[in-house]
Amino acid sequence: MNPRFSPKAVAFLQALKRNNNRDWFKAHKDQYDLLLRGPMIEIIERLAADFRTFAPDLLASPKTSLFRIYRDTRFSEDKTPLKTQIAAVFPSRRLPKLGGAGLYFHLAPEGVWAGGGLYAPGTPQLQPVREHIASHHRQFRAIVESPSFRRGLGQLDATDRLRRVPRGFSPDHEAAHYLRYRQFIAGRDFPAAFAASPRFYAGILGVFRQVAPLVRFLNEPLLRG
Repeated sequence: MNPRFSPKAVAFLQALKRNNNRDWFKAHKDQYDLLLRGPMIEIIERLAADFRTFAPDLLASPKTSLFRIYRDTRFSEDKTPLKTQIAAVFPSRRLPKLGGAGLYFHLAPEGVWAGGGLYAPGTPQLQPVREHIASHHRQFRAIVESPSFRRGLGQLDATDRLRRVPRGFSPDHEAAHYLRYRQFIAGRDFPAAFAASPRFYAGILGVFRQVAPLVRFLNEPLLRG
């Protein structure tokens, strides 16, 4: 059977959201391990095998991929100690965990999101990626404007972009629209109940297959650097 979560997993996350404190979590940690951590590890291990066929450059391992449930509250006004979602990231084998493009999915009380790309890069990552897009804009557009990409994922997330083309690039460049982006993310939302569906694993795997060419393209200039 394809790995997936129990219907009780979402109920646990909803309860955690209502009782976001360490004492409650300590008393219910066995449920967290059974309903969330254990199934997530099964999913990651299955993805490790499937990535060999279409994304061998990406790493899927419980140690690297699975995000901790505890929040880092040192620099946050929100002092709630626990995350109310379970998430995993699948980075390049040759770049730092959060230092390049990768695949990602999470399960939260509000739903499932699966996708990938380059999230909130710093200038040392963003500049070479923009230059790569400018130099290989036909290849980039062939990925993000292909009919299959549009049908499965829609368009790149455009919520974080500049009002004008950044300095150093022509406003008339054929890729001017994409050069304004400050991150390059594509993915798909599913309802929370989908996490318990027999179609869950195939669903996120299908998203990852569609996003993988974008991830590979975005990492090319970062791997050269």
